[in-house]
This record gives sequence, structure tokens and C-alpha cells, in this order.
Amino acid sequence: MKQIDFRNDILPLKDVLYRLALRITLDSAEAEDIVQETMLKLWNRRDRWDEIDSIEAFAMTICRNLALDHQKRADSQHASLDEVETLLSTPNTQSPTPFDHTVAHDRIEIVRQIIDTLPEKQRTCVQLRDIEEKPYKEIAAILDITEEQVKVNIFRARQTIRQRFAEMENFRVTST
Repeated sequence: MKQIDFRNDILPLKDVLYRLALRITLDSAEAEDIVQETMLKLWNRRDRWDEIDSIEAFAMTICRNLALDHQKRADSQHASLDEVETLLSTPNTQSPTPFDHTVAHDRIEIVRQIIDTLPEKQRTCVQLRDIEEKPYKEIAAILDITEEQVKVNIFRARQTIRQRFAEMENFRVTST
């Protein structure tokens, strides 16, 4: 069993935890609070770190549960995901024109809005798989569901995203 060090093993997880909390709460300040609370919970359980198989999965489970608890208490959702654009944008081999940049930004915004409307479990699965690039097994452990359920949630989420994106693109083309 590996000796776990807070500075080297847990503290670097803060960005991943932030993105997970942000995906659930859709509020930057709320996500920061949840990450801080997650770190405190992890620190307070430091005497049991040796018993944990994956400290990352454990941390993400705590973060997810705290985010869901905060979300249940919140009356409304806030839509602010500034970091998603940089996570979803991919480098282009040709230098993009300002028009290309604007079109790409608009499409990312549309996808972001569609993801925000997905059911929580689908939204979290997509976040962990497509943005955080976690394996199915780890996502299943974090969400406490089977790998098959993870695959089904991701399939349904992607299907919904494709369908709604196509509908929005068709609407934009026909209305111009």
C-alpha cells in the first residue's frame, strides 16, 4: 500500500475536484467552497488513508456528494462555466480566422448549455468521462453505480447532446 501524502497526492486533485463540483452546481463560488470542504474532510480522515484503494476516487466521491447536497439545498441553478471552453476546445492545424473562432465559441456554448440541462447522473458521467477522461471503472466507483450504468448514462447523454445540437443547428440555419 502506497503512503499517501497530502501535498503530493491530494492537493493536486483540487482542479479535478473543482471541475466536478462546478459541473454539478454550475456556480464557481459554490464549487470553490465544495472543494475546500472536500479537502477538509480528506484531511480529517488522514488516519484512514492507508485503508483507501484509490485516494482520487475517494476524494471525487466526497466532492460529488457534497456538491449534490449543496445542489439539493439551492433553489435555483446558475449557469457559469468559464473553464469548459478551454477544456473542450481542440487545437486546429490551420490558423483559425476570427469567424472560425466565433463559430467554435458559439458551438461550445450550445454544447455547454445542452450538457447543463442533462439529468445530474448523465451530466456527471459525461464530465468525468469526456472532460476528465476517467475510465468507466473509476466513474462507477465515484458514482456508486455499475460500469454498465455508466456506459448507459454516457450513451444517453451523448445521444441527447447530438440530437439537441442538430436541432439547434438546423434552427440557426433555417432562421438566417
